[in-house]
Amino acid sequence: MKIAITTSSFAQFSSEPLQLLDDQGITYVLNPHGRKLIVGETVELLQGCIGVAAGTEPLTQEVMDALPELKVISRCGTGMDNVDLKGAADRGIIVRNTPDGPTLAVAELTLGYALDLMRQITRMDRELRSGVWKKRMGNTLQGKKLGIIGFGRIGSMVADVFAPFGVEVAFSDLIVESNKFKKMSLAELLLWADILSLHCTRGAGECSLLGEEQLRTMKPGGWIINASRGGLVDEDALYQLLQSGHLAGAAIDVFEREPYVGPLTELDTVILSPHIGSYAKESRIQMEIDTIKNLLDALEV
Repeated sequence: MKIAITTSSFAQFSSEPLQLLDDQGITYVLNPHGRKLIVGETVELLQGCIGVAAGTEPLTQEVMDALPELKVISRCGTGMDNVDLKGAADRGIIVRNTPDGPTLAVAELTLGYALDLMRQITRMDRELRSGVWKKRMGNTLQGKKLGIIGFGRIGSMVADVFAPFGVEVAFSDLIVESNKFKKMSLAELLLWADILSLHCTRGAGECSLLGEEQLRTMKPGGWIINASRGGLVDEDALYQLLQSGHLAGAAIDVFEREPYVGPLTELDTVILSPHIGSYAKESRIQMEIDTIKNLLDALEV
């Protein structure tokens, strides 16, 4: 029995996930590229595999058609945007994910972004390293209004993490209700929030959730954080509104195309990171263990 592991850094901090496979006598192949796989690479790596411990590579109908032996897709992570769920169901492929593992890691990262944006730490660090000694006036997080788009596991954890800092929290979600925090429509939230943080998914074929029109309705001097999914924010529109000064800053961890090489890299008011929301050792190890356990359970071994 053979499976593929496509995430680029699997088992880097603990051998336990791989030991679970070894204990069951399961052969595995690892991602040799050290990055997200493209379609052709995915098909090549998964040849002859009955299961995959999947990352964010495209698991489309085209890919599944080329892998007739595939029986289980076990996502190491929460989002399923890269998986054709209907296509998998039509082929009898079992799909699992690990919704709990990255929750705290992403929530804490979001808090770190917010504190950094308020005090412009990263910006001054870059300036000092280039020989510029300039003290920039920042802001306190206390008293700010945080608008959260998407109030699932991560969004609600973000609310709980920010609230003790004296932050007023509200959210927008089509399904979820809350007895602790105020719910608003998206239009209301954009007008209300000082800081906007995205924690929602992106449906197949959906356009950017926040385009130029929506971003322009945000408060002048507002901040935006996206540690959720690439493509939720129109990156060109965000660049224009940051460059013009309408928005004070942004922290972006996910992009429409990765690796990102676009114009946001030119702006000092932007914090950029390479899709590392779940990259806390403790969370990562647990996600990987859960991924393998889900895979073994689905394979009934």
